[in-house]
Amino acid sequence: MLHRTKIALTGASLIALSTAAFAESHAMDLPQASSPWFTDGQAAVEALMARQPNLNRAKNVIVLVADGNGVGTNYALRLFDGQQKGMMGEENVLPYETPEFYNALIKTYNINAQTPDSAPTAGAMNTGVKQRFNMINLGGDALIDDCSTVAGNELTTFSEIVTGMDKSVGVVSTARITHATPAAVYAKTASRDWEDSVPEGCDSQVDIAQQLMNAMQAGTIDFAMGGGGRFFLPADMEMGGLKGSRADGLNLIETATAGGVQFASDDESFAALDLSGTAPVLGLFEDSHMQYEADRSGEPSLAEMTKAAINYLSTNENGYYLEIEAGRVDHANHDGNAYRTLTDGVAFAEAVAMADALTNDEDTLIIVTADHEHAIAFNGYCGRGSDILGLCMGVADTGEMNNGEPLLAADGKPYTVIGYLNGAGSVLVENGNDFSGARPDLTQEEAIDPDYLQQALIPMSSETHSGEDVAVYAKGPYAHLFDGTLEQNVIFHVMHKAVTAE
Repeated sequence: MLHRTKIALTGASLIALSTAAFAESHAMDLPQASSPWFTDGQAAVEALMARQPNLNRAKNVIVLVADGNGVGTNYALRLFDGQQKGMMGEENVLPYETPEFYNALIKTYNINAQTPDSAPTAGAMNTGVKQRFNMINLGGDALIDDCSTVAGNELTTFSEIVTGMDKSVGVVSTARITHATPAAVYAKTASRDWEDSVPEGCDSQVDIAQQLMNAMQAGTIDFAMGGGGRFFLPADMEMGGLKGSRADGLNLIETATAGGVQFASDDESFAALDLSGTAPVLGLFEDSHMQYEADRSGEPSLAEMTKAAINYLSTNENGYYLEIEAGRVDHANHDGNAYRTLTDGVAFAEAVAMADALTNDEDTLIIVTADHEHAIAFNGYCGRGSDILGLCMGVADTGEMNNGEPLLAADGKPYTVIGYLNGAGSVLVENGNDFSGARPDLTQEEAIDPDYLQQALIPMSSETHSGEDVAVYAKGPYAHLFDGTLEQNVIFHVMHKAVTAE
């Protein structure tokens, strides 16, 4: 019986192979075989078949997070980037969307929140467990704004683990360096808002800025760069173009430099940094968040900071962990301003390309993801090449490009491709205790203005996150483990597997 089964299976395999060979040999006989869509599809399959899992131990791990760049926002970024390059946009491929990268969908909810906050989402990636809304790197028994629940609930971070392996650690962000996502690399706090102070009587932790300084002194953080300089200086004190706001009078920058830390606060001092790895680096380029890429002047780009961080951290022969955040993608989404969302998204894509170019796939795991998505939406049956920032144009009867005629809603007015379900661009206007109003008419010129706020439905001063999935893309050691739909905390476990693999 066993022998017959084996023969049957072998026969089935032969039939399958013969069928596949027949299909392949006759593929070129199909009427669509000469179409670029067909040949490109064949090439894509061949590229996917050529992939082989990398089972090397990772010397380095780089996590690049575009804050708020969920699947929808990333779709808009793909089109915007392509249209900036002269394409129609839809056919564009971002640096991390190539077959070299494995990918998966990531579920972003927090322990107690359907729609997540950046602090616990970043914390999940850095500790391997989901966390509670608005807290960083504390276990599920900790309570928001309650210092008494900190002790005994502190979680061990990936940065602490790799420091124990004699690796270096860096964190880069265009947001304040004490903001939720970068803080998750080094901080443990009952409130993400305690960036420069904690409540009176709270003796179980210090503020996030002090935690960064403590981490640098302890050697857990070797390279830190972003905004937020005001939280490191006394109130009303100016230093390096920064103006402080700390009520306790502490000058953390002075303390850091006295301990041998290099400090930069503008393009000139950034260029003068010694990246030989002999002294830690602290860069603080704005009082609060760094400038949007569209407005940037006098401070480095995200790609430039990425390059500096990798050059510095690469001097450690044992390797490094580096988290890089494009924090202002999130902020522009909150503002309802698609232009700055997407220009900062392009800057993020450039940082990904920079990190990829400076590293070796054989020993470096690169992970590209987002912490959450936003309430962004896409309208209408738009024709190819509709400006992603502009009006939804009709589908042409011939050719590929749209017909150039804006589609009209039931109110007889055109609408943009991008909209938001809530936000400052709401079409409803407050009238006393009620909201009412009609959508204003809109031209293409108005819609593509860099300062235009996309139309929204529900009126809110700041647009909100959404709870939908984000994507993760990865290449390098153990990147093939990103497959299917995963919990966000699994990202940590892939990183940990990669650096400890036998």
